[in-house]
Order: sequence, then structure tokens, then C-alpha cells
Amino acid sequence: MSKKYVWHNGQFIDWEDANVHVTTHALHYGSSVFEGIRAYATPDGPAVFRLTPHTKRLIDGCRIARIEQPYTSDELDSAILELIDRNGFDSAYIRPVVFRGAGALGLEGRSTPTEVYIMAMEWGRYLGNEAVEEGVDVQVSSWRRLAPDTGASLAKIGGQYINSQFITMEARDNGFVEGIGLDIYGYVSEGAGENLFLVKDGVVYTPGNWASILMGITRDTVLTLLADFGYEVRFQQIARDMLYLADELFFTGTAAEITPIRSVDRLPIGEGKPGPVCKAVQQDFFDITSGKKPDRHGWLSYARQS
Repeated sequence: MSKKYVWHNGQFIDWEDANVHVTTHALHYGSSVFEGIRAYATPDGPAVFRLTPHTKRLIDGCRIARIEQPYTSDELDSAILELIDRNGFDSAYIRPVVFRGAGALGLEGRSTPTEVYIMAMEWGRYLGNEAVEEGVDVQVSSWRRLAPDTGASLAKIGGQYINSQFITMEARDNGFVEGIGLDIYGYVSEGAGENLFLVKDGVVYTPGNWASILMGITRDTVLTLLADFGYEVRFQQIARDMLYLADELFFTGTAAEITPIRSVDRLPIGEGKPGPVCKAVQQDFFDITSGKKPDRHGWLSYARQS
């Protein structure tokens, strides 16, 4: 049965009891840090993909946001694996969130108690069921990504995702699936909730951390797989018009997984369908996460059903 238990401050509670008060600081000011993690169905039971890097990034994000929380990465890992087991999931999307809780209003919220929740649910492909196979149509957004001195792109801070919402809502209103944000200098940054890779003449390009991107764990995974295949990867600024000349473009992220982009601003990318680099990386990624291939990089943590 899905959505049966939620982990809250060290205890498992019923899904229906996972509530917060209207004075919760994060509700008013966005003072939360969260993660998105996937567990995949395998012949050996549900396997959480790159669990510890996610919980470590959650803790790092809390440090950046000045939100104190008492749990170690190992403790959060154990809680997530037990939560999946208790809920009986074969696969799941997992959302840990740490936030400033109920108390007095005001921007200085460090006197409010910290709340730590972990929820898990069944959730399909973020950009649509056909997106991974067929690709998605996107636009370059009129909204820029946060400048380095106006936000902290290395942390998944809840309030910062208003920017991502603007990018996605604009794209949907204009008939696209997703938007690509430019950085403060007008170079390509990332999607609303995804990192971006570009392929041109056999070379793979992706923006570096100076471009106000989240240092995505799926991004890091793809970089490892590209190295396994022997592709050259260049970290550099990418001009908007280079998107239109790309042989391939694809998004990466926990929710989006590895999703090809078939058009930008209604211009087809390459042949307008997933290209060979994206398909090779996709196949390797899904073979590993499904247990069809050996987990050669040690990326899977198993939550065995009781």
C-alpha cells in the first residue's frame, strides 16, 4: 500500500498525520531544504539510487541555509530504507525535507524548531511517460537563473524554487514541456529542475558550477557514464544559439532521469529525436538501476521487503 507511513523527527507516523501548523516559518519564507531521491524495482527488491550522496547534499544544504538539524547521513539513509520497506514499495520517489517550523513570524527564523520529514510515494516520469523515449519540446525562458550573489544554487532551498516555477509555468503556458534558464550573463544555465548536456560533433558540453546550476547527482552519474564510454566532456559557457546547432541535447535529474530534448524554441535538435549519445547513456543508466547490469559503481542501496 502506497503512502502509508511518513518519517518525522525519528518516528514513523501515519501519512494522514503528517501536518504542519499555519505559522510554520517555511510556509511563509521558504526556509526549507529538500532532496529528491528515487528507488528502482530490481530482482533483489527496491534499490535506492545514490542514497548517501543525496543525504549528504541535504545536510550540506542545511549548512548553507543555516538550518540546524540533528541527523547524520547514516541515520537518514537508514530511515529512508526502512520507510520504503514499511510502505511495501517496489519503486518510489523519496522526498526528505528539513524546514523551520512553527513559531513567531519574521525573517530571522533560527529560533523556531527544526522539523525533519521523509515521505515516499509512487511517482512516474516527471516530464511525461513518453519523454524518455521520444524527447521533449522546450523553450529558452525569459526568466534568468539566480545570480551567484542572490541565491545559493548548490543547495536545494525551497524558496529558491519560485524561480523554477516561473520558468516551468511560462513554458507550459507557451505550449512547451519545460524551460531552459540562462544565467545572469546570458549563457545557458539549466532547466527549471534539470541539468543540461549538449552534444556537438561527438563532444559533450555542460555548464560548470559558475553558471548557477545545482551540482546534480544524476548529472554526476552521467559524467561517470560518459567517461566509461570514452566521450570527451567540456565544462564551459554555452551561448543560447549553440543550443540550436546542437546534434543532441538532454536533461538530467532525479525526477527527469535522462530525458532527450527534441526541439528548442520550435527548432528541431539534430534529427528531432533522441541521439546516440543520449540513448547509450540512458540504456546504461536504466540497465544499472533495474538490476539488469551489475552495479559496477556501487550506486544502489537495497531496501529488502520484510
